[in-house]
Amino acid sequence: MHERERWQVIKAMLKEHSLVRIADVCRATCASEASVRRDFARLAELGSATRVHGGLEALPEPQADLTDTPSLAIRPFEISKTLNVAAKRAIAKAAVALCADGEAIIINGGTTTFEMGAFLRERRLKVLTNSYPLAETLIHDSRCRVALPGGEVYRDQKLIVSPFDDDAIQHYSATRMFMSAISIGPLGVIEGDPLVARAEAKLLKRADKLVVLADSSKFVSRGSLVVCPLSRIDILITDANAPKEALAMLREAGVETMIAGDGLDKVAAA
Repeated sequence: MHERERWQVIKAMLKEHSLVRIADVCRATCASEASVRRDFARLAELGSATRVHGGLEALPEPQADLTDTPSLAIRPFEISKTLNVAAKRAIAKAAVALCADGEAIIINGGTTTFEMGAFLRERRLKVLTNSYPLAETLIHDSRCRVALPGGEVYRDQKLIVSPFDDDAIQHYSATRMFMSAISIGPLGVIEGDPLVARAEAKLLKRADKLVVLADSSKFVSRGSLVVCPLSRIDILITDANAPKEALAMLREAGVETMIAGDGLDKVAAA
């Protein structure tokens, strides 16, 4: 990852946590401590943050007012998109390979599902998505028809989310929904924010089948809100580093599981 890219990650982390430590950035960017220390020093020189012992502190924000933007209790998009990039792209490519031109599909907001945009450029599908960066990609760089749900824009996560049951998606019907999530566990697909979990559950009602995109890091317990049980998943696509215990869990639940990479192999099927 280049210096400027690391700076974007650090700034995004500062928005989520007022204090960011060297070890946190090393894990997020796979950079050395020496590189991160230089990044911290440079960002402090530029006035983007304040250097403190062992870390970097966000500058005080103006007092909140009615124009403050809404936020969700999940990791910002700009941080998530820097993690496990190669695996996410391979998983996204495998997901698009499941689609047939002319299909109506749903793609939820997330950094793994966002990667599907690059592989949808030459396809002709009807796509409903609550990810506005994915919608923008498809509008400008694909032949797909694009629909967006109504709702409020959450800038950090780059999502459009509505708290209401009666919205535009009630008239949409899809053959498949492609979903990413915070984590996958014995109880099913897990999210960390109630609005996101509710939005995904509503989208799921409009699709016949569910395809979950989850890189190997998603099999660690995070979040507490169950979007749907494992039994609702038709196919789960992951990468070769998925834990054996996780694959066994999916097999026992009857979930067809695929490993994305140089070849695509089914490792479990209902």
